[in-house]
Amino acid sequence: MTGPAVARDRGDEWPGLAAGCTRAPAEVHDVALLDLDGVVYVGPDAVPGVPESLARARERGMRLGFVTNNAARPPEEVAGHLSDLGVPATPDEVITSSQAAASVVAGMLGAGARVLPVGGPGVAAALRAAGLTVVGTAEEDPAAVVQGYGREVGWAQLAEAVVAVRNGARHVATNTDATIPSPRGPLPGNGAMVRVVREVTGRQPLVTGKPDPAMHAECVRRTGAERPLVVGDRLDTDIEGAHRAGAASLLVFSGVTDPALLLAAGPLHRPDLIAADTGGLLVPHPPVTGGGAEGWRCGRWAVTAAHDGPLELRTTGADEAGGDGLDGLRALCLAAWARAPEGAAPQVRAADADARRVLAAWGLAAR
Repeated sequence: MTGPAVARDRGDEWPGLAAGCTRAPAEVHDVALLDLDGVVYVGPDAVPGVPESLARARERGMRLGFVTNNAARPPEEVAGHLSDLGVPATPDEVITSSQAAASVVAGMLGAGARVLPVGGPGVAAALRAAGLTVVGTAEEDPAAVVQGYGREVGWAQLAEAVVAVRNGARHVATNTDATIPSPRGPLPGNGAMVRVVREVTGRQPLVTGKPDPAMHAECVRRTGAERPLVVGDRLDTDIEGAHRAGAASLLVFSGVTDPALLLAAGPLHRPDLIAADTGGLLVPHPPVTGGGAEGWRCGRWAVTAAHDGPLELRTTGADEAGGDGLDGLRALCLAAWARAPEGAAPQVRAADADARRVLAAWGLAAR
């Protein structure tokens, strides 16, 4: 994704975790490129409050695009599910990793090429829509295997994929997400199944979904976005994809990423903004000030660190009305990232009772 529609400009209101965002992101960015699993819904149900917050973002003029690495369903079905959850959507607002994979394969092999789909019905539907010929077995001599997530994928489909790849078919993965979020906790994602084929065949797949920028680029093209904001719950797909696409990013904690993972993130996995959920589109984000020996401050929270010692979180005043409860984490992130520019898990300790409370809430109490 190149050109003025996604050029980063840190000189105005373009957000960054240190700079924050002086206005609500829904008033600064024209389009939100939303991941689905872990952001809009978990399992079959909407994340609490998300339909309302997205409706309010639209009322402020922000348009929505839905960008998902889940390849199981066609866009029409995804749009219908979103609408049923109270998030009105049309198929042309949905970009799936199956569509990205189909476009890449069609470009490589040409129209009419035989392709073996592995995954949910969305994989085969995208291949057909791209003008490719869908086959069901390795004996039909497919030129490529496109593998995406599907709840019913089992040994038989994986075996056909292995035979086809061994016979010379190109292995294309819609994504390599190891897990998907669910109400029962993380469950195996497409990446776990892709590794089966890779380990048996010894061949590396071509991966076309996030963090490859093609999906976000297509969504920007469809929406005409000039100031897109990627909203996601995964560091290795959503946030890295935003970096690679040149777009700003908002990490939400309604899916798979927790504060411990964020503190240890490397440069490509560091978001511009953080929030509990998509309600973060509707409020300003405070800056983080200071640095070096003075420590870092955000709101009423301060983080200091002795040389090679743990990061210490402390309070500097009373609770501020209207906060989102993440100011201390913002300060900890800047302190951790300054200490370990390439990313490393920091040691963190609390200097007072309030700090112990929030560290425990973030799962950092033992660090």
